[in-house]
Amino acid sequence: MSKKILSPEHIEALLKELKTRFEKNMNRHKGLDWAKVQAKLEANPDKLWSLDLMEETGGEPDVVGYDNKTDEYIFYDCSPESPKDRRSYCYDRKALDSRKEHKPKNSAIDVAEEMGIEMLDETQYRELQQLGNFDLKTSSWIKTPSEIRKLGGAVFCDRRYDTVFLYHNGAESYYAARGFRGALKV
Repeated sequence: MSKKILSPEHIEALLKELKTRFEKNMNRHKGLDWAKVQAKLEANPDKLWSLDLMEETGGEPDVVGYDNKTDEYIFYDCSPESPKDRRSYCYDRKALDSRKEHKPKNSAIDVAEEMGIEMLDETQYRELQQLGNFDLKTSSWIKTPSEIRKLGGAVFCDRRYDTVFLYHNGAESYYAARGFRGALKV
């Protein structure tokens, strides 16, 4: 069996957790039906594997929308703070490789890729913030425009003073209170 396939018992537990979160947070997905979401999830075991990793790393994934063009449900990490087991990473592999000492365990871009998810971009991050108050004590790396990354920088966001802020940092920096949030289409 592939390592990217969950056991039937694991799937059942994950679906139960996702359904409970879905039902508790109906404001995030008005008009969507859990039965249809679950059917889509059950038909895509590789996506369940990614959602399980989002859950295991503290992301609390939830449905935040539906893409009519692609017939896919959209999940974002909806944990109140940046996912706890995805913090203390620099931005990408180039940044990680550039550090001569005190290297972090990994980079946000590499971890997202390993998990089979996409890092949120600024638009997605701001959409998430319309659904609640996130990152009041932490911050999250977001996809950085290539022009900024070419110059050595990377961008991140948080919410302070009831406002979503976009900041910059050197891509090789990492902090205990900065992680990243992911998106997954199913």
